[in-house]
Amino acid sequence: MYRLFFLMLTLALTPAVHARTDARISGYVISIADGDTLTLLTAEKERVKVRLAEIDTPEKKQPYGQRAKQELASLAFNRNAEISVMDTDRYGRVVGRVVVNQFDVNAELVRRGAAWVYRDYLQRPELIPLEAEARRLRKGLWALPESERTPPWQWRKEQRDNRAAARLAATET
Repeated sequence: MYRLFFLMLTLALTPAVHARTDARISGYVISIADGDTLTLLTAEKERVKVRLAEIDTPEKKQPYGQRAKQELASLAFNRNAEISVMDTDRYGRVVGRVVVNQFDVNAELVRRGAAWVYRDYLQRPELIPLEAEARRLRKGLWALPESERTPPWQWRKEQRDNRAAARLAATET
């Protein structure tokens, strides 16, 4: 019952623009949460949290996580951006392609080696050669030792599994 209430509340509070996948949102980037999430302030003074589509960057606690955040900040922070909305994620964030001064930020993060192409959600196959080139040139995270290059989706799963195992162990004692 609690989950249903929370879901209904989330949907009620989510602005209508978030539901439209053909929408464009423009605004000023006021904060960077991590390497693939930023907050935009629209002309209407609405704060819109945006998850960059088709890419995934290391989590903050992973190797290169802070650097990926810095890369996104260098491209978008304190700049006007245009978002091509592709979806809304389960956290209510807009998922989209970010363009600053006609520059594709999502693709540039891949090109710099600050992001993996998130193949599970990929709509633009042209991102794959950008990742391959960054890997070949050992740019960004690709310069890390292989043992430190855990894809973030795999790292998050390992964290969930570790927490579940710890909870199970705690209930068995």
